[in-house]
Amino acid sequence: MSSTAPNELSREQVSSIRHSYFNILAFFLEGEKIESRYIRCLLKWALQLKITSEDLNKPTLDISTFSFSLPGKVEKLEAIYHLVYMIYLDQTVEDVELEVATIYAEKLGFKAGLVSELFASIVTADNDQSKSQTIRKEIIDFLKLHEPEI
Repeated sequence: MSSTAPNELSREQVSSIRHSYFNILAFFLEGEKIESRYIRCLLKWALQLKITSEDLNKPTLDISTFSFSLPGKVEKLEAIYHLVYMIYLDQTVEDVELEVATIYAEKLGFKAGLVSELFASIVTADNDQSKSQTIRKEIIDFLKLHEPEI
């Protein structure tokens, strides 16, 4: 995916990914301490998702009352897809991005080994296979295969 990948998605898809981003952000902000490298990763994703000050000033988004919400089963699958999407926004997979994604996926209830395996399979996928719909299908197929482990 290119850095312009958000343009190939519908407005609803972009909104859904941004919602996931804000839930990830809320999760990390609720912790007692957040490592600076995680903050850099989260800020990088915000910039790549083109989140603006207007987005942060919406009445529906009050950072002072920001809270993480555990999504339902289907939304968890979407959240994993969104994580992968955010990682691929700049076509560069950084270790810290995988670490942030793994921590969040574990919070969603996925086993660490399963998450590592999923991200490893996606990261090593052929570049021709990295279109958003193909990645989405790969994630869903992978998670269906390992559903008893979730």
